[in-house]
Amino acid sequence: MLLGLLTLTHAQSDSASSVPDAIRAPAGDKVVLRAHASGVQIYVCQADSNGTLAWTLKAPEAELHDGSGKTIGRHYAGPSWRLEDGSQVTGQLVAKAEAPGSAAIPWLLVNVTAHSGNGTLSSVTSIQRINTRGGKPPATGCDASHRGSETRSSYEADYNFYAPAP
Repeated sequence: MLLGLLTLTHAQSDSASSVPDAIRAPAGDKVVLRAHASGVQIYVCQADSNGTLAWTLKAPEAELHDGSGKTIGRHYAGPSWRLEDGSQVTGQLVAKAEAPGSAAIPWLLVNVTAHSGNGTLSSVTSIQRINTRGGKPPATGCDASHRGSETRSSYEADYNFYAPAP
């Protein structure tokens, strides 16, 4: 049993060490929830800041699952996360790092800006998105004839929800 605990601890520290410094959670915070998301990133064809038409992120739509695969909540525009226990947070991007895979959306660190409800997310102060797969917009297809159109790109990611350690 001790060997199993040491292996688990080693695996967790290896995972934490593979997270880029730019998106590390604040020192002293601890993970209060790990959730796996599966869903889509929704993009709209619109002019970017230079006036060039480009696929721009509109919102995510994803289900959140616990370690056994049970649906425990959702992730959607805001960005916001809501759990079935009634707790909800909204956040603001503070840092990002390119994903190891070129076909995956970036890894993120988000600071929580608003809370509602009581439950697991009530004390969460930051959220980390890691281990992304997919989710990038199409490389082509956003032109004048498609202005305003939407496209959905399937993605998966792991979210770590952090709160200050007691």
